[in-house]
Amino acid sequence: MLTGEIRNKVDKIWTDIWAGGITNPLTVIEQLTYLMFIRSLDEKELENESIEALGGGAMPKLFPQEEQGQLMRWSRFKTQDPRVMFDIVGTQVFPFIKAMNGKSSSAFTRYMQDAMFLIPTPQVLQKIVTGLDELYEHDIQNLDMQGDLYEYMLGKLATAGQNGQFRTPKHIRDMMVRLLAPTPNDRVCDPSCGTAGFLVSSAEYIREKYETDMTGEQWEHFSGDMFTGFDTDRTMLRLSAMNLMLHSITHPHVDYVDSVSKQNDISSEYDIILANPPFTGTVDAESIHDNLKTIANTKKTELLFIALFLRLLRKGGRCACIVPDGVLFGSTKAHKSLRKELVENHQLQAVISMPSGVFKPYAGVSTAVLIFTKTGAGGTDKVWFYDMKADGFSLDDKRSSIEANDIPDIIARYHNLVGETDRKPTEQSFLVDKSVIEANDYDLSINKYKEVVYEKVEYENPSVILERLDLLSVEIASKTEELRGLLGDA
Repeated sequence: MLTGEIRNKVDKIWTDIWAGGITNPLTVIEQLTYLMFIRSLDEKELENESIEALGGGAMPKLFPQEEQGQLMRWSRFKTQDPRVMFDIVGTQVFPFIKAMNGKSSSAFTRYMQDAMFLIPTPQVLQKIVTGLDELYEHDIQNLDMQGDLYEYMLGKLATAGQNGQFRTPKHIRDMMVRLLAPTPNDRVCDPSCGTAGFLVSSAEYIREKYETDMTGEQWEHFSGDMFTGFDTDRTMLRLSAMNLMLHSITHPHVDYVDSVSKQNDISSEYDIILANPPFTGTVDAESIHDNLKTIANTKKTELLFIALFLRLLRKGGRCACIVPDGVLFGSTKAHKSLRKELVENHQLQAVISMPSGVFKPYAGVSTAVLIFTKTGAGGTDKVWFYDMKADGFSLDDKRSSIEANDIPDIIARYHNLVGETDRKPTEQSFLVDKSVIEANDYDLSINKYKEVVYEKVEYENPSVILERLDLLSVEIASKTEELRGLLGDA
């Protein structure tokens, strides 16, 4: 975790860029990401040189070996005069990293093509380079801390509120990953990936749980085709490609795809889908893929994406996705049709209702997590409902850390649903029979099934209350007379 001191250092770098005239948080993160990547290239080159020096044989060279090429290395240009450094980075280093993969079709190469170096002045660049260098030299000791640093910067998107990006808090992503528990053999997809947060959380989980046991083939799968993300914003795709590369996923599949459109024909490809799809807006009816309309004939993106998840999953594939509460109880034909599809034709396992403050300060929308398995042949028996009341943070705009946190309980109970059998609808979590859901028109809102126990309040006999009122009246009259006497003496 990042300490307050490290956060202050990051904030100082951010303020320096802001003061230099770059005020769009996305642009700030982009520019910082490029510089972090440039530094990581030099770190890799230094590592290769150390291996060579210790007799490990010839290692591949990332930078050209002539003097001009060596000047592009972070360790060389960081000590130069600010104007010289600015010239080297802007005219040499930046074009170099944009073209470094040659004709490769990697995600990095594709989305770096239209990237621009936007640091305004030599002085601002020097402050950023010095600040990042100090962070890496003294504070960022490992890959996990680098991930935390990047996550902290991405967190500033949520407070900006002007980018239209609906970022999922890391602890919610991590919860959803732990609920599905991906393995090193799975293929994981987020069809609305944004900055690739769900893919990064999945990668962190797999490294944490399986790192010492993974085979060479599984590591190759991990760095390549294990993770796939789609988005329609090239800036987001650039950030997601860089984010994944900074987490050791060197060849991620992040593509510019309008997921619900006719251009996306992918079907039955993935074992795991983790997503927080767009909640608002509609799409052009003409562009919607026909096979999505058969499940939910609508233009609402939140419904179309769930239909898409079903199509993208292999049989037996599992999905955990965030949906607005309206999906759970909406009364339109499309809403009911989609819920019926999940319950009758696949296996709906869980509905986790989240408090409305989870996405503050960006939005106060009420949401839930749906967990289901694609079967194509039914399988829903009982659906597990959980009423999350706390997620470890206050539910106001500040989102300060607090002790109350249902997430560990949610994960433990989900992985032991047998133990939930005897829980009553008056408790925080419980199971509901499919037949009951069917009888309620496939309504999936927890309030439809949760029972509230009202405490019986015993009131005193009216005559006792009246007697007490009489005594109070006498006491008030006595005090009033005493006060009048005091005023008379004055």
